[in-house]
Amino acid sequence: MAQTPILTTNAAVEQLARDLEPLSVFAVDLEADSMHSFQEKVCLLQFTYGEETVLLDPLAAPDLSPLRPVLADPAIRKIFHAADYDIRCLFRDFEIEIHGLFDTMIASQLLGEERVGLADVLGKYFEVTLDKKYQRADWSKRPLPPEMCHYAAEDTRHLHQLAAILEQQLVEKDRLWWAQEEFALMEEVRFKVYEGPKFLRIKGAGTLPPRSLAVLENLLQWRDGEACRRDCPAYKVLGNKMLLSAARQCPQSAAELKKVDDFAPRLIDRYGKAVIQQIAVAMQLPESELPYFPRTERRVRDVEAEKRLTLLKKWRTGKAKQLELDPGILINNSQLEAVARQLPTTLDTLVQIEGMKNWQRQLLGEEMIDIISG
Repeated sequence: MAQTPILTTNAAVEQLARDLEPLSVFAVDLEADSMHSFQEKVCLLQFTYGEETVLLDPLAAPDLSPLRPVLADPAIRKIFHAADYDIRCLFRDFEIEIHGLFDTMIASQLLGEERVGLADVLGKYFEVTLDKKYQRADWSKRPLPPEMCHYAAEDTRHLHQLAAILEQQLVEKDRLWWAQEEFALMEEVRFKVYEGPKFLRIKGAGTLPPRSLAVLENLLQWRDGEACRRDCPAYKVLGNKMLLSAARQCPQSAAELKKVDDFAPRLIDRYGKAVIQQIAVAMQLPESELPYFPRTERRVRDVEAEKRLTLLKKWRTGKAKQLELDPGILINNSQLEAVARQLPTTLDTLVQIEGMKNWQRQLLGEEMIDIISG
């Protein structure tokens, strides 16, 4: 197993930027520690250009600013596989923007590949096997063992060849312009900062009364503090199901906590006192300070729109089969529902449908308009 170079100094990052600047294309990937840290971070970047593959350790060399211009240069193609998460992380951690994207997963989806994971497409085209066990590895650990470095390098080593094959197929099917629009949209994705109550992000919280919501919010706030202290993901402190159960039953003592569903004795020993304390604080809140779960206004049922949606879904099934595409990739349910409700009458008015891409409008627009006006 050949050793892949690892860049660990800011000077090496500057040299990498100089090496990449004159190129027309290079491949990029990254590894993060989302399964192992409270605040996930980028722990490794991989670059393949020409015959060279290098790994960059941003934990050792955190100043990646020299790479910003070359990664933002639209004249240089950057090949990623499943770029969504990577683009979000690069902007969040380093204010790096990606332009000139070619995403081999998007290309695979638009070509109708049944399996679009990197391991699947590399196995199909090159008979390369990737060991998936490292997908959940802790990439913040140092030193990185050789087998993890090899795995990381393999993620970009074959992307040039893969992109060339997929691009040719896109051209042959006249779908390259679809992909180019999808790539441009993907370049703009960013993580959104959420500042609302934490209980709004917990499935099942909408069934709780206000007092229990206050308990749940206190427990979630406490859990985040504990996870931050331990530097681990919040779910590794206590899972959502445990907190929901505690919020429903509001135990007032360790004995009552033992009766709560999903709480293991070892967790009660470790966190029981803190959980009871947080519940007690919430139980003392005055009624005027209790939170309420926001209710969205129920949409008025439109029977005719439902009929049109049924017709559109039936048409989509046939169209997707004809194009050998997954129906959801061709056009998703929310887009079809918007078409059924808003009744666009021209291709120009289809622009008003949220999420409608230009390639979808040109490829599918006339047929959809015929169906809903029929």
